[in-house]
Amino acid sequence: MHVQSVIKLAAVGCAVLATAHPGHQEKRANSDLLDFKANMRRGLENCASKFERSGLNARAEARRRALVDLHRRRLAGRDTDSVLNKSHLVTGSDITPDSSASEVFANTSTCILNPEGETGPYYVPGEYIRSDVREDQSGVPVVIEGQFINVETCEPITDLYWDIWNCNATGVYSGLVANGNGNTDDTSNLNTTFLRGIQKTDSDGVVTFESLFPGHYSGRTTHHHMVAHLDVTVLDNNTITGGTVAHIGQLFWDQDLINDVEATYPYNTNTVTLTTNAEDRVFSDETENSDSDPVLNYVYLGDSLDDGLFGWVTVAVNVSATYDPNYSFVYTSSGGVAVDDDSSTPGGGQSGGSQPSGGQPSGSQPTGGQF
Repeated sequence: MHVQSVIKLAAVGCAVLATAHPGHQEKRANSDLLDFKANMRRGLENCASKFERSGLNARAEARRRALVDLHRRRLAGRDTDSVLNKSHLVTGSDITPDSSASEVFANTSTCILNPEGETGPYYVPGEYIRSDVREDQSGVPVVIEGQFINVETCEPITDLYWDIWNCNATGVYSGLVANGNGNTDDTSNLNTTFLRGIQKTDSDGVVTFESLFPGHYSGRTTHHHMVAHLDVTVLDNNTITGGTVAHIGQLFWDQDLINDVEATYPYNTNTVTLTTNAEDRVFSDETENSDSDPVLNYVYLGDSLDDGLFGWVTVAVNVSATYDPNYSFVYTSSGGVAVDDDSSTPGGGQSGGSQPSGGQPSGSQPTGGQF
């Protein structure tokens, strides 16, 4: 039985804008960016021995192994052999069926936190705290684990709220109506919430989401968006409000994996030309003149993409930083609402009512958008 797994040393960097879009974020000076990256790199190098002494790395290895085994056991009617009994093809490594969990999961990816990245206009404050964001969408299942480390103290960041969102298999984002986001006549998409969610980190600074592999739209490679909130207030309706944003960034996947996913249904119904990682402006911005490799580590959960993927990343955060994510829509108790272009402070905690059931927007494939 053959199971592919790819484990890559990866890092998430926050991009510097090369062009303006709604929100009008400014590009930082190249010299400042290089200095920032160098300082962060030295800080992370100093953390390595502390991670080992504290047992943080060992707990991460055990946790990721347990998560992989758990989600494999959920594949009803399919083989549930453990990862160590399967052949793993790892680029640049010698992982075999006899490799230990520490060998498989020891290469934790680390984010070198660059200055504020791109939020894009598709960020929607007011989303629910929840671990499963799939709703009724179709696509390749992915379990994503993020671990957040304070770059100044080398300690896990507890009580951080990780906010993630991505488009569906055909390139459409929930919660908004905009040119380049599916059928602009389908105003019901304002009230959808699929593939958006927020969760709090645990004592090891860890959050795990169940989501779907993103599709693509014009001008952008396959990616996830992320925002890290600190010092928020949780409201009775299971949303957040207040606090600060200490990190904005994007996560990517290996290009070969993207190509394989895009050949499956419903991804293959998207007629928009696929932009590769090599062609993507944001991917380039986040990796240029940096050690950053903003690609998720991942393993297959079973024998095929249908069984899903487990991806993970460790993000180093400067908790003293404060950024203002821009947005054009917010989710409220009445559903999605458009707001002024100059909005710059998250307005979370405005939603209400029952948990969402979602729904895929109808109409044509997306044709634009550089976010």
